[in-house]
Amino acid sequence: MTTNTTIGSNGTPVSQTLLDTMNGASSASSSTSSTSGTSASDLQNTFLTLLVTQLKNQDPTNPADSSQMTSQLAQINTVSGIGQLNTSLSSLATQLSAGQSTQAALLIGSNVLAPGNALTVSSGASSSFGVQLAKDVSDLQIVVKDKSGNIVNTLDLGAQGAGVVPVSGWTPVDSKGAKLADGSYTITAQGTINGQQATAATLSASQVQSVVQMSGGAPGLKLANGSTVALTSVASIL
Repeated sequence: MTTNTTIGSNGTPVSQTLLDTMNGASSASSSTSSTSGTSASDLQNTFLTLLVTQLKNQDPTNPADSSQMTSQLAQINTVSGIGQLNTSLSSLATQLSAGQSTQAALLIGSNVLAPGNALTVSSGASSSFGVQLAKDVSDLQIVVKDKSGNIVNTLDLGAQGAGVVPVSGWTPVDSKGAKLADGSYTITAQGTINGQQATAATLSASQVQSVVQMSGGAPGLKLANGSTVALTSVASIL
């Protein structure tokens, strides 16, 4: 059964349900009911209604203390503001994602350096490749291996600074200077940091064929070598 409470000296009735809503409580019978009417906006309107009713019906000689209600109303305003901020941020994120997709579409047909270890030799020429360094190295070496995993050559690039180190125009030869046969090869890289050997991330060149949506909604690039990489992982545009 719903009970009523009065506000002010005139005894204006206020339902218990309304007071429970004001205090953030709910009766057992309504615990499984719909949550409609309990949004920040609805609660704000409820508080305003109660506050105005109280002010209209209070005893002038003994005014009611409305500071607690006003404090709670301010808290609801804060929650409402946070909700509006979240909505704005979500809208901004959607717009940024759409902008990234448009930028990614401009890369279709371009060659890019992206994480990978593939190296292709065709008609005596090598595809571009590279290394991404997190720190400066005193000696960078790139090891080229054939399909069987045999080392065919080691390229010594010397000291290199942190960042992307692209390699293009390399004549594909083995360690004895003989031309490498056309086909697919793999690369690994390592650098010397303070006298210690450290593995470096390798980059392969490939042409962008299309733009796809990756998990989470971020744009990705479908490459000619069959791999799919995130737009943010592209190290260089050739």
